[in-house]
Amino acid sequence: MLAPWCEYENAEEPVLRLGQKAAGWWAERTQVQTRGTLVVANGRDLPDLRRFARRTDGYEQLEQAKIAELEPDLAGYRSGLFFPDEAHLNPRAALSDLHRQLRERGVEFHRKLAPSGLDHAIDCRGFHARDYLHDLRGVKGEMLVIRCPDIGLRRPVRLLHPRMPLYIVPRGDGVYMLGATSIESEDSGRITARSMLELLSAAYALNPAFGEAEVLEIGVDLRPAFPDNLPRIRRLGRTIFANGLYRHGFLLAPALAQGVADLALENKHSEMVDEDRA
Repeated sequence: MLAPWCEYENAEEPVLRLGQKAAGWWAERTQVQTRGTLVVANGRDLPDLRRFARRTDGYEQLEQAKIAELEPDLAGYRSGLFFPDEAHLNPRAALSDLHRQLRERGVEFHRKLAPSGLDHAIDCRGFHARDYLHDLRGVKGEMLVIRCPDIGLRRPVRLLHPRMPLYIVPRGDGVYMLGATSIESEDSGRITARSMLELLSAAYALNPAFGEAEVLEIGVDLRPAFPDNLPRIRRLGRTIFANGLYRHGFLLAPALAQGVADLALENKHSEMVDEDRA
């Protein structure tokens, strides 16, 4: 999801400001769907919807008729927030497109060890860079990919739920990604029974037809995060570390990459550079 306004509900100001550039950057390199984000809540959770609205910007307040027009399968919801400028993409297709374009420009990819004798290196290993970045922590995230042809959502939908706020992103052909937990744990093992139950229960609460969905994939990994959950660029000798994207990988990656390029090529320090020992 390229959703800076929704993420701003519980993120710092740079996420909103820098994230607004992401959709345009990705659209120049891969297919991006700019259909907005719809945020809804069940009747008993409408105070959460009002609180969400107070903590962000860039939305339109919708009533039931407009929600039904945007997403007929959610016609029963009486109130919602629509963020028209937000977008989404298929992350695997996006990475495949980047890989192809870089190869066309002469970039070499090495699946094992990098060649020796490099002038500079950029370390973007995520949580595995903690051998150098000692203030980095891992935040466990879990997600599901499901198939439910009976539902035809056209855009990302967020359901404000008291136990498990859910977002669901359409991948096409009745396939959806459900996410995502955010657990302060560095155990990157299998998904917990609680998380799976709550993700599926939240999807069922969004629309009971998801009860017949087929589970295609389960994903578990650690999001690399610094104490304030904002990314950092650090140069230590001939290595530049780019890390700490937390849950904003595709949203803030363009700004982070630009900051790395500025430092490596022009010795220019962006706001993300917090340590430089060249």
